[in-house]
Amino acid sequence: MEKIITFKSPAEAIDSLDNGGRFYNVLTKPNDEIVSLSEVGKVAGLFFEKQKAILFLELAIAALDENAKQHIVSKFDKDLQIYYNKYKPQWLLPAMVKSKGITGANTVITGIPHLIDSNAELNGFIFIPAGKALVMVPIFDEYDIYEIRDEQHSETFIIGNKKGKEKLPEKKLKVGGVLKEMKAKKGDRTALDRFLEINYFVDED
Repeated sequence: MEKIITFKSPAEAIDSLDNGGRFYNVLTKPNDEIVSLSEVGKVAGLFFEKQKAILFLELAIAALDENAKQHIVSKFDKDLQIYYNKYKPQWLLPAMVKSKGITGANTVITGIPHLIDSNAELNGFIFIPAGKALVMVPIFDEYDIYEIRDEQHSETFIIGNKKGKEKLPEKKLKVGGVLKEMKAKKGDRTALDRFLEINYFVDED
């Protein structure tokens, strides 16, 4: 999980994004008024992670108005436009995720996170790779678990931050990641619920 400092203007965004990519991206050029996926990946510090790069991009431009965002999008090359449309995240309040969230999709939730103690009655399990197999482990083994709540509703949603990462501040944030399934217990193939595995956050204030 990483904090993103948002761009303050479309000029700042394009100047940062139109960077030519890494040295092996021989077909991209800096300052050519065209932004490619490899250039976004360079700013995000990512290699070959298209879905995560689009999530980073969307949060990095989150503070701009719609006209500014559209100006930036107009600079995307054909491939970046395709991936942007494919992986552009849903923006939801915690109360909306259960009914409108799409499992496996990039999702951004706005609200105030509250760390849940590992002794809480959250009997959730997740699948993780172990060689060629998948094994079920308690969600608290892999993540720091938070409830996130918006200011308008009492309903909360579960978000998970990988163990060892910096703790989230308890204030209003935009948190972005991939919506994933939890299982009720070992051997139970029915989804108990879902949670957001977060990759990035942005201060709301």
